[in-house]
Amino acid sequence: MRKRLFIPGPTEVFPDVLLQQAKPLIGHRPKEFTVLYTGIIEKLQKFHDTKQWATAITASGTLFMDITGRSLVKERALCCVNGAFSKRCAETIESCGKEIETINIEWGKAIKPEMILDKLDSGKFDTVAICHNETSTGVRNPIYEIGKAIKKEHPEVMYVIDSVSAMGGDKVEPEKIQCDMIYASTQKAYALPPGLAIGFLSEEALKRAEEVPNRGSYTDIKSIYDYYVKKSQTPTTPNISLLYALDYQLNKMLEETAEKRYQRHLEMAKWTQGWAKKYFEMFPEPGYESLTVSTIKNTRGKSVDELNKELAKRHIMISNGYGDLKEKTFRIGHMGEWTVADIKEVCGHIEEIWEL
Repeated sequence: MRKRLFIPGPTEVFPDVLLQQAKPLIGHRPKEFTVLYTGIIEKLQKFHDTKQWATAITASGTLFMDITGRSLVKERALCCVNGAFSKRCAETIESCGKEIETINIEWGKAIKPEMILDKLDSGKFDTVAICHNETSTGVRNPIYEIGKAIKKEHPEVMYVIDSVSAMGGDKVEPEKIQCDMIYASTQKAYALPPGLAIGFLSEEALKRAEEVPNRGSYTDIKSIYDYYVKKSQTPTTPNISLLYALDYQLNKMLEETAEKRYQRHLEMAKWTQGWAKKYFEMFPEPGYESLTVSTIKNTRGKSVDELNKELAKRHIMISNGYGDLKEKTFRIGHMGEWTVADIKEVCGHIEEIWEL
């Protein structure tokens, strides 16, 4: 039984996008692949209004956590932890053999610029890593304000952002954020199948990579960049079928425009938040709610597992709380191609099942 996905990812992929993967394969060294891949890079830059170098790597977005640890952190990173995925990033950087220190705050709260500046004033850190949209808690960290603060006071520090569950829906413009690397996965707000990791890097980040030894192979962002400069291709065999889908989806996103796509996600988030406040409570700190996933407190103490079983009969799926928040919260994903009308339908079913 197929269920429409209103979870924090993978998100729903429309049939016309899925069909792009049925195109005949081509080699990844002939000119026809170069045309495909450079076209994708240019479209990514156009949609996100950036001149930063862009790349699409065959991998989960988690690869960029390893790239951070292996290619950008020289000695010590300041890792901002306010949920499960920001914690994963910190652990990944540490597993790469780099020293880390964490800003650990209560789940549901947002990281503020002053928290970071207080730590950076010690002069110990060469990199800051933060999660834009903490999928486990539904918290949206203020990455624009943080970037402004970091680059004003500590321009030499690399500013790296996990935007896996936001980019493509929420507004991401690298130069305005003043980030050195920001990355995402295709299975979230880009509304594609899993399998590609998208990243943008500043010139300073690429220069930093030159100074970092033992960058690994698949995690060596400098070699990926160098190969693109030389050949306009990827150094290793890419998922060509998924790149066809990405190319097609980017055309649709550009037709919608970045601003309208952002406004659509904003409208879905605001409507869901209003609904949640009527019947429950929002989990995130007020003013820092995600635009792509709403994490809602289960104040009525009902079974979210049982709710999903009933929703499955109606061909719908939402998400339980993550980790320790299971059954204490539930999450409604409103990312990709969904609209307010779709979210209203889902919430209407929840009202009926739980007799709200």
